[in-house]
Amino acid sequence: MQRQKDKVMPRPADDPHGFLTGLFRRAVATADPMQVVARHLPPRPVGRVLVIGAGKASARMAEAVEAAWGPCAGLVITRYGYARPTKGIEIAEAAHPVPDAAGEAATRRLLELVAGLGPDDLVLALISGGGSALLCAPAPGVTLAEKMAVNRALLASGAPIGEMNVLRKHLSRVKGGQLAAACHPARLISLLISDVPGDDPALIASGPTVGDVSTPEDARQIVARYGLDLPASVIRALAAPSRVIAPDDPRLTRAETRIIAAPSQSLAAAAAQARDAGCDVRLLGDALEGEARDLGRAQAQMALSLRAEARATGRPILLLSGGEVTVTRRGGGIGGPNAEFVLAAALALDGAEAIHVLACDTDGVDGAAEVAGACAGPDTLARARARGADPSAALARNDAHGFFATARAQVITGPTLTNVNDFRAVLILP
Repeated sequence: MQRQKDKVMPRPADDPHGFLTGLFRRAVATADPMQVVARHLPPRPVGRVLVIGAGKASARMAEAVEAAWGPCAGLVITRYGYARPTKGIEIAEAAHPVPDAAGEAATRRLLELVAGLGPDDLVLALISGGGSALLCAPAPGVTLAEKMAVNRALLASGAPIGEMNVLRKHLSRVKGGQLAAACHPARLISLLISDVPGDDPALIASGPTVGDVSTPEDARQIVARYGLDLPASVIRALAAPSRVIAPDDPRLTRAETRIIAAPSQSLAAAAAQARDAGCDVRLLGDALEGEARDLGRAQAQMALSLRAEARATGRPILLLSGGEVTVTRRGGGIGGPNAEFVLAAALALDGAEAIHVLACDTDGVDGAAEVAGACAGPDTLARARARGADPSAALARNDAHGFFATARAQVITGPTLTNVNDFRAVLILP
């Protein structure tokens, strides 16, 4: 399903794919910083205010801050293509998911901005998913190229985001509370948009403004668990004393954290819209993790088991879930956990009537592809096969995006300017 511009919400049976993409749009709109930032801001202080931040939503958050407070001084770092018009806050763009020199240079400038602040100053930190790659200041002795190699290894390993971020914290000068410590003794308020299962502030963008209890030994165990082949300098950095800041560190006493948008809120908004359309909604959780293909198969089987109930009641059943599933690289395809979820589910359904599946990343980028995800129905596999695509082979080589491009079943949004993790919906029609 290509980008939809029609805002009218179709009914489930009339246009299943339009209905599902409409629910996705509702989930994204609920987490739009322009809708959520202002109500979490205190009155603008009389003294000096500095706005900093990083993440895929950070530029939009900065735009929302200035809509409420007027022009501010500061710097936020966002993904290429995600900049927004601001009056005073500088927007720097850098690479994601693998860091680049622009991100490293912007992070250095951000650290220079917070140096020398006093107790009467206020720092407003705008943090969202993607900040781990965008806030890039490698630990002593580790080069940017080596840090990039670590990120690539992590992304291919299938490790969940929580474990990825533990390792990232211990290879950084800013993550794991280190940015907050650099702001001391100024007052610090962090506004966070959560993209992690469980909404743990220490995991969002690797917790640059939040104290952390992990240790270098935890990071070394993650390296061993996934058999990561890392440069010698990285191994040495993980053997050094911890750089992360403990939660009880006195430099964090003036730091306050507020989560302003989370996956649960977006799922609840989509669920309410689906109920208004007559669906029986089953919320499966906002923090699901694991292999994308495994979860896709499992939810397909659940959908098959619910067909009789939908027929008996005459009401559509909708399975909704969030969280962040992963892909372990097995082939050379583009990958993408949401597209892989849909492909695995479609194969398990094997053309089953009246079942439709959508999975998208709320930031508009699924894996390394500039595609939010995919939406499949009973005829999707047959349509793609008629165009020469092999769904089983595509899944085997992690090429779900290539498959759905052939099937013309991609969901393309462009930058959504927010990020509350994955959105999955399985519709079972009567």
